[in-house]
Amino acid sequence: MAGADGEDLRAEAGSPRYRRALIALFCAGLATFAQMYSPQGILPDLARDFGISAGQSSWAVGAATIGVAIGVLPWARLSDRIGRVRAMRIAMASAMVVGLATPFIPSFAWFIAARFTEGLLLAGLAAIAVTAIGETVHPRALGSAVGTYIAGTTIGGLVGRILAAVVADHGDWRWGMSTVAVLAAAATVVFLVRIPPTAVPARGGLPILAATLANLRTPGVMVLVAQAFLLMGGFVATYNYLAFRLQHEPFGLSLAQTAWIFLAYLAGAASSRWVWGVTRRIPPTGTLVGCAGIMLAGLALTLSSVLPVVVVGLVLFTGAFFAAHTIASGLINRRAGAGRSLAPPLYNLGYYAGSSVLGWLGGLAFGAGGWWATVGFVAAATALAAFIAWWYARSRGGIAAVDDPRR
Repeated sequence: MAGADGEDLRAEAGSPRYRRALIALFCAGLATFAQMYSPQGILPDLARDFGISAGQSSWAVGAATIGVAIGVLPWARLSDRIGRVRAMRIAMASAMVVGLATPFIPSFAWFIAARFTEGLLLAGLAAIAVTAIGETVHPRALGSAVGTYIAGTTIGGLVGRILAAVVADHGDWRWGMSTVAVLAAAATVVFLVRIPPTAVPARGGLPILAATLANLRTPGVMVLVAQAFLLMGGFVATYNYLAFRLQHEPFGLSLAQTAWIFLAYLAGAASSRWVWGVTRRIPPTGTLVGCAGIMLAGLALTLSSVLPVVVVGLVLFTGAFFAAHTIASGLINRRAGAGRSLAPPLYNLGYYAGSSVLGWLGGLAFGAGGWWATVGFVAAATALAAFIAWWYARSRGGIAAVDDPRR
């Protein structure tokens, strides 16, 4: 990361190279998450069209996230061999092709297979992006740079969900997903053209098994992986099944009307940008635990039968989730030791495994006991995540000391 005279070659905040990298990765995050989550706003239509249950329909999202979870480690290792930018370009271009074809597959089984394949390809961005930012941007600007990338993923998820549902309401769900795929393709082209090379050449690093084991033996890394699994799983379960609830009494919303709840994602786009500023006053782990508390408060409000109260609760829940996710993403490199390049992919493995597994289990809870059961399930996952973070900090000198860079 240093030049011949020892100067750090990574881009400072505000420099042309810094802006170019952030624009490219913002677009990549937007394209990835728009494609990955576009079915979430149209799950009720998918269920009706294919003649399946609400829980089965969640695999339209879950298959893609399982693909990402499986793909992150191989993509990370490939990027060590051929370079971060080259690997991301291959992944994004391939995912664009699959994404454009997937909406027109007539069979649900083959549709799920295509979504899984799309997830495997999108894993190339999810696995590498944070590492690429760390190798492109100076450490002083890393927090805000990661926040900008996560804001792109947040807006992508928002646009993908709303656009698919609004178009589907005037046609069908296939045209809704196709519209999102075209938008994602345009964002992908911007990424392919604008992404600059990192300041670090490709290198081999530890073998994948040794690097993975090194991270598995690092408690700080595994605590963050657990955060990703529990918080993201609860988050996806909430959005998957709230759409079903809002289409029934006492709300009775249409598919397009229900899709506008995803505007709550704007709270996540904002919180992911400013949350690192909060850590100047409150330590990162303290901020993360506080975010989990806000998630629980927002979740409780969604039990109301008054729509504005549900919306306020969802905004609180969403903003707090993305703030917690940004903190955990920023800490993963700080806590990693040997096998550092595989620490972010392991975090993403937990993140997308939680999305798939807990997103599905939330559907079983919904089928068994309705929205109250889903809220109880998500609340338990969120509380467990907060407890694990607090317990780890307590075993490392307390919340104020655990991530102090001077230690």
